[in-house]
Amino acid sequence: MCSDTPDYKDTLNLPQTDFPMRAGLPKREPEWLERWNGLGVYDRLREKATAETRQPFTLHDGPPYANGHLHIGHALNKILKDMVVRSQQMMGRDARYIPGWDCHGLPIEWKIEEQYRKKGQNKDAVDIVDFRAECRKFAEGWIDIQRDEFKRLGVTGKWEKPYLTMDFRAERIIAEEFQKFLMNGTLYQGSKPVMWSPVEKTALAEAEVEYHDKESFTVWVKFAVAEGDLEGAHVVIWTTTPWTMPSNKAVVYGEDISYGLYEVTGTPDECWANVGDKFILADKLAGDVMGRARLNDDQWSRVRDVSADELAGLSLKHPLHGAEGSNGEWDDLRDFRAADFVTDEEGTGFVHCAPSHGMEEYELYRGLGMLDQVITYNVMDDGGFRADLPFFGGTYILDRKGKEGNANKTIIDKLVEVGGLLARGKIKHSYPHSWRSKAPVIYRNTPQWFAAIDREVGDGQDKSGTTIRQRALTEIDKVQWTPKTGRNRLYSMMESRPDWVLSRQRAWGVPLTCFVRKGAMPTDEGFLLRDEAVNARILEAFEAEGADAWYKEGAKERFLGNDYDPNEWEKVDDILDVWFDSGSTHAFVLRDREDGSEDGMADLYLEGTDQHRGWFHSSMLQSCGTTGHAPYRGVLTHGFTLDEKGNKMSKSLGNTIVPDEVVKQYGADILRLWVAQTDYTNDQRIGPEILKGTADSYRRLRNTMRFLLGALSHFSDADRVEPEDMPELERWVLHRLAELDHRVRTGYAAYDFQGVFQALFNFATVELSAFYFDIRKDALYCDGDTPRRRAARTVMDILFHRLTTWLAPVLVFTMEEVWLERFPGDESSVHLVDIPETPKEWLNEPLAAKWATVRQARRVVTAALEVQRTDKVIGASLEAAPVVHVQDSEALEVLKSVNFDDICITSDIRLTDDPSPAEAYRLPEVDGITVVFERAEGEKCQRCWKILPDVGTHTHPGVCARCNEALG
Repeated sequence: MCSDTPDYKDTLNLPQTDFPMRAGLPKREPEWLERWNGLGVYDRLREKATAETRQPFTLHDGPPYANGHLHIGHALNKILKDMVVRSQQMMGRDARYIPGWDCHGLPIEWKIEEQYRKKGQNKDAVDIVDFRAECRKFAEGWIDIQRDEFKRLGVTGKWEKPYLTMDFRAERIIAEEFQKFLMNGTLYQGSKPVMWSPVEKTALAEAEVEYHDKESFTVWVKFAVAEGDLEGAHVVIWTTTPWTMPSNKAVVYGEDISYGLYEVTGTPDECWANVGDKFILADKLAGDVMGRARLNDDQWSRVRDVSADELAGLSLKHPLHGAEGSNGEWDDLRDFRAADFVTDEEGTGFVHCAPSHGMEEYELYRGLGMLDQVITYNVMDDGGFRADLPFFGGTYILDRKGKEGNANKTIIDKLVEVGGLLARGKIKHSYPHSWRSKAPVIYRNTPQWFAAIDREVGDGQDKSGTTIRQRALTEIDKVQWTPKTGRNRLYSMMESRPDWVLSRQRAWGVPLTCFVRKGAMPTDEGFLLRDEAVNARILEAFEAEGADAWYKEGAKERFLGNDYDPNEWEKVDDILDVWFDSGSTHAFVLRDREDGSEDGMADLYLEGTDQHRGWFHSSMLQSCGTTGHAPYRGVLTHGFTLDEKGNKMSKSLGNTIVPDEVVKQYGADILRLWVAQTDYTNDQRIGPEILKGTADSYRRLRNTMRFLLGALSHFSDADRVEPEDMPELERWVLHRLAELDHRVRTGYAAYDFQGVFQALFNFATVELSAFYFDIRKDALYCDGDTPRRRAARTVMDILFHRLTTWLAPVLVFTMEEVWLERFPGDESSVHLVDIPETPKEWLNEPLAAKWATVRQARRVVTAALEVQRTDKVIGASLEAAPVVHVQDSEALEVLKSVNFDDICITSDIRLTDDPSPAEAYRLPEVDGITVVFERAEGEKCQRCWKILPDVGTHTHPGVCARCNEALG
């Protein structure tokens, strides 16, 4: 620049904004939380919805458990819910969200028991009401902690009035829901094998069980044939639960299986078989069994067939039959019959039956009406054998820490002693464990309370069926499942599930508020007391005092009143399965609260895939039992969170990601952005490198918003231009906005946050930052008050309102910061506005097709100039005036109809249909367009930096015509 040329920097319309490049989210996000709290944003939206009579949208919160800090799965779940609620609200619904907590049950009780054990105290010696008070206090403490942690993630909702399953009102309604099962005839007491935790001394539901590998003893046991032609031979069974042998009552076989009689002809040195022993085995498995018995192929032979008819006439002796000191415990002959669950895939082709410890055997003998002959009560609630059981009394299946006890070894040793064992070994297999104590569980026959799901519900409702199962299966097909595979999972589970075990033998929860007649059998008429007046007294007490009222002194007399003799009735003190608690939440949240749901149903339940056997399942069962229909119209499920390598997170592996640590390092918006970028329908990965990539995406998006803010400085309505008066480039942007508005709305409606964010991110970083903004910087900075500049700023204002509201459900803090930078004020918040309506007339497909050609040609030019820049031939694209050879005549006319030099950010450009010279630059993926580099001719404008022939020929020195006009 000549020394007498003015410095034109101050004459440029440079962007003006205080919006920082560095977000500083960890420090600033809490300030916005305080601001929203002061504004009362959630309540204001409810008032707005009432005034505008908006259509409600209710996402019902599946209650997390109040017993520890949040893990990354909690964060994923709550952030997804928040994005659903916020997006629905901003699309014009009245989106309500009442957070809640599961407060009852074993995990909390277990923690309090641990505290007692550390002090050397016995929990059973503590007054139950005092014990329950400690459980309540423990839950209250964690609710306060988790509430703050959830709010820190930017999750909006009715935080000051959440729902708690331990609130007195909630406990009252849970009891009321239970009483409906009592009154409609589906409640019954039965004795059947249930999954039992010896460590926790309680029954467990399937949803409370997880499967881990476990090493188990395996034994091949001999049952002697008692009489007939095969007397003296043995039927051999195989089992992975030797501890069930003392409870054996039968052996079963398969009618369609081929069996044979096999004889031992020789033995090795160490073997429990003897020469001349005869065994009845499934032919397909005989070789394997003999090998397990350490017999070589030449040491046994097949004698003959054994038909199903021949098997049907046999009876067997238990291996402990007649054992000295057995007191005749096992001297009865064992039942022997066919069963359809026997296969010859593994084992021996025979199955030993202990109906007290196996559902298939239980169902078989229930169907035969023989349960009273085969049910045993050998195993106590702590997993030990009853003290008076010969040989095994006082031994334990598991020790108090859930490790292998001494029962299996003792039983195996006794079988060896009496000659009842043919072989033994060990097997590693998937085995059920309690998800709380992590200890193995057993099947144990215990008296429990059940909801009969195939018994006709006596409530007169039959729209979806007359039984709970019929209703559930019908209702499942009325639900919108996201993803659709969720329907099949729940349907198959519901189709095959047994009756619902409602009772738990614990202390912290809502009791089964019912009475049974003393001395009566469960099958007797009048066994259960069904009286509305008694029920009403119970509910009134629970409303005032909570469920503790059931355990207070004189409770039985109080509730029975003067109508019944308390000496004739027993109060049931089992507590309800916590899944009944959470399954009932629709009743005391959706139906009971003013801010619940008008029809008592939720628009959406949203949880992890494990809840098909948990909350989705129990809620469907509970609601179908009491209302006759599902509690939800839609169900969305997400996968589990893994580390960067796809491994399950574990403290022992050191690969856990703690939400609080991510928030402290990056800010909650980065965690929210990670959620938005994942395909939540599958398992997601997270780790340091993934979070770095997320933070990089955030920075790019932040830069886009910063550019908009700078460009819109001092923009007012007076600057606005109507779409029909805009240049084609601006109208192309409007077209893209109309397309995106449809994509955003349909995406948010389908809960496709990944698809919405990807579309917006690509638009913001590729179509805006790298294309539109790149082109329009020159007009924004250097034009005077031209229609082109006004049109660009009008479009940027439109972009601002859409991008901030489109992204607000995801980046709740950042979009608030962007909004307040432009619209400061005590009452201002992006979360109080809706996504603006976008006119459909902005759609212009012919224009879009034209500009697709322009953009493709621009790619070739910019790529050609980048080669020159890399080779240091030029420093900036404005130093170029390339020649563009266009083979297609229509494409050439398109490029000539626009300011292609401005679009390519060159000082000049020449378009020609001349054949391409050999040295022309070609982009392999774009046919028919090549570029020959030429330098721009003329002088450099000292204001806009374009190199033009007319620079220096105008009133203002050193500038081009455009800049001279802008300077006035």
